[in-house]
Amino acid sequence: MNQVHLQQVECLVTLAEELHFGRTAERLGYSQSRASQLIASLEGRVGARLVERTSRRVALTRLGAEFVEEVRPAYRALAAAFSRARENAMRGALRELRIGFTGMVYEEVTRTFRALREEHGVSVHTCDLPLGTPFAAVLEGAVDAVIAELPVHEPELTVGFLFPPQDRLLALAGGHPWADREAVPVEDLAGSDLLHRVGDAPDYWTAAHTPPATPAGRPIPSTRGVATLQEGLALVASGHHTMLVCRPLSEHSTRTDVRFLPVRGLEGSSRLGLLWRTDRTVPPLTALARLLADTHETPNPSPA
Repeated sequence: MNQVHLQQVECLVTLAEELHFGRTAERLGYSQSRASQLIASLEGRVGARLVERTSRRVALTRLGAEFVEEVRPAYRALAAAFSRARENAMRGALRELRIGFTGMVYEEVTRTFRALREEHGVSVHTCDLPLGTPFAAVLEGAVDAVIAELPVHEPELTVGFLFPPQDRLLALAGGHPWADREAVPVEDLAGSDLLHRVGDAPDYWTAAHTPPATPAGRPIPSTRGVATLQEGLALVASGHHTMLVCRPLSEHSTRTDVRFLPVRGLEGSSRLGLLWRTDRTVPPLTALARLLADTHETPNPSPA
């Protein structure tokens, strides 16, 4: 059965009351494009149109109206239960954080987790998230925060800490025709099958991590997606694909069948951020952000 996320149902129930994407987005603290994306994703999972959109009006379809009537009581009960649990957790001075991450949690980060427990009495439990789904778990409340790749333009998220930027490298097989090079010109990516991350990430995020074209406008093929870094490196090692990764991955990788080369002319660097929902800011999260800042000694925004 297709998984339906609570945030999608929340958006539809609110839209049924407002019948206007702008007002719905304002009520929920989303961008209008985010609200539209949530409805479209829900329709994709249901397999039918739930909302009729024209330039002048928004209305529920018959199926949409029936669906809302059925799910509204359950949604309200679940939302109330979440709210009570969150209030109880905050009143009880939350002593445990659930931190989601994609890829690898490096030693510098786990040392900070230990410091959080020693100095503040707060334990951290990590949760491995799909590589191409960086924000869903924290937006839906499944985790308290995520350490995820940027960029992030979700208005309801706070960037509590920015990790230092890292070079992006091209991972390719040791037997690849380019393996003996010192670097790969960015235009050559048009002759490579670049792996992309599978998930429900926003389009702007996906394009940042798997460029659809070179700076000169040449299309970059990407015929295969991966859900984890290890899956990606295994496919790279097979010789049929390449993958853009950050430099720390190359420094921690023990594979001898994969090479990591700089890409000359590739714009932008790789950067991670500690992200949480602004309306769920709690002292343990801000303490974790401060510890990370102390560890890395880099300027960062003040957590909200």
